[in-house]
Amino acid sequence: MTQEALADRQDLVTYYTGLPSFDVLKMIYDDIEPDLPPTRLSNLGKFERLVMMLSRMKLNTPLQDLAYRYQTSTSTAFRIFLVYIHVLYVRLKHIIRWPTREELRKTMPMEFWKNFGQKTAVIIDCLEIPIQRPKNLMARAKTWSAYKHCNTTKFLFGITPQGSVSFLSSAWGGRASDKHITENCGFLRNLLTGDRGFDISDTVGFYCAQINIPSFTRGKSQLSPLEVEQTGKIAHVRIHVQRVIGLVRNKYTILQSKLPIDILMTENEELPVVDKIACVACCLSNLCVSVVPFN
Repeated sequence: MTQEALADRQDLVTYYTGLPSFDVLKMIYDDIEPDLPPTRLSNLGKFERLVMMLSRMKLNTPLQDLAYRYQTSTSTAFRIFLVYIHVLYVRLKHIIRWPTREELRKTMPMEFWKNFGQKTAVIIDCLEIPIQRPKNLMARAKTWSAYKHCNTTKFLFGITPQGSVSFLSSAWGGRASDKHITENCGFLRNLLTGDRGFDISDTVGFYCAQINIPSFTRGKSQLSPLEVEQTGKIAHVRIHVQRVIGLVRNKYTILQSKLPIDILMTENEELPVVDKIACVACCLSNLCVSVVPFN
């Protein structure tokens, strides 16, 4: 897919890359191009390689399919994917940022304003992605998810009321609880006095932040009218975070597939490939129109 082929085909740009326009794709390419390695004697230019990498993210296209389409080998296609996902991660990761209090106040959607005032800073939830079964018994135990009944990796997402991803944890094994990840992934350090988030952790109290969580009937026959009303408000706005995570996962379907073990592992201190994939998917989604209505 050359620049000329995509310049006037918005449908192709969205289908193969998930991006809203060719201008956004070109902007990303121009930003990362100086950091891309030379193509040497290959018949694939840098732009074509970027599109190939994004199409694997967007459509979860098998490497063999990419090799046939771009007339290369599967090993070369995989190397290109690794190089380009790393460059995109380095260049785009700043797009996932915690907004200032003033930014939150000025852009607060009416749904949040009516139910929780101006103090909502973030809504959090975890995304679990199936992975191949590890051969190592310890790794198998750490990634086993009692909820999904398979081996998984998990990410904690922080979503602003406006619908952008403002926090993404590193990958955790599926055995880790949402509470454990929330307490240990660095998320709580972003909270300020008076923040409200939907968290399951008592620890947030040590950060002088206020939380809202749905009520449960544990130990009592039914919820009080006040609890029912509050739980309804929380559940209604919490749908937004599920829509945003769903957007990221549906737009970049590689996050729906059973991930291979080799992209979860690293031989040195470099970030595992799965972390880069999740980060880039969130960054690219942040460049698209929000699914959360302002009014």
